[in-house]
Amino acid sequence: MSHHVLILGGHGKVAQLLTPLLLRRSWNVTSVIRTQEQVPTVQKLADEVKGGQAGKLNVLVRSIEDVKNEADAKKVLDEAQGVDYVVWSAGAGGRGGPERTYAIDRDAAIHFIRASASTPSITRVLLVSYLASRRTKPSWWSDEEWKAAEDVNNNALPHYYKAKLAADEELYRVSKDKGDKFVGINLRPGTLTLDPPSKVELGKTKGSKGDVSRATVAHVADALLAADGVKNAWIDLLEGDEDIQGAVTRVVKEGVDAAEGENL
Repeated sequence: MSHHVLILGGHGKVAQLLTPLLLRRSWNVTSVIRTQEQVPTVQKLADEVKGGQAGKLNVLVRSIEDVKNEADAKKVLDEAQGVDYVVWSAGAGGRGGPERTYAIDRDAAIHFIRASASTPSITRVLLVSYLASRRTKPSWWSDEEWKAAEDVNNNALPHYYKAKLAADEELYRVSKDKGDKFVGINLRPGTLTLDPPSKVELGKTKGSKGDVSRATVAHVADALLAADGVKNAWIDLLEGDEDIQGAVTRVVKEGVDAAEGENL
């Protein structure tokens, strides 16, 4: 079955790696980017996909920072026409201070989550977050691993943590409220690298620290979007020993959810 995926933050590194993977599935992609200057870079991604079975790539220049409410988000969704999957891979990237982080990583993300959930055609939203984004120590982490996560959240990235957590929790709640009609996939990688795709540790990782490449994140996101039977879940991701497709199949089949232990 073909799908139409809206990628928010389409000029970002993960999004640029994900776009050709989706096009190779014969899925259509609308990539939302911030400036006209970014258009050639994103349009070239379609050139990486050879053959007549490739999906169509559309580019939509809209500033996510200008999305101030759910209605603004709905306008972007409607402009893309016929979207059924949404990927949030956008973010302030630490630029512009705390106010911009909250405006994009929290507020705009939540507006798009709610607008997506209220759009009947949209059945899946995949949000790229990060491994330590949680309030409570999970039972499968040691005290030392939790202390390291808290150090990142409270000292290194306090505003990013609060912004991402708010969006993560909203996606989970909205998806739970909608039932099987709407699935929220929260993909939560460790420290991002520029390495090639690797094998993975997926679902509930043994610890809160570790690396994973952006290319691996893109491949896992692609596989999760295509997976039959995927449910509302937080899915943590690090480099590991399991091949990507096998890991995704296992996580979906077992209903693994790293949100376990959170008060959601």
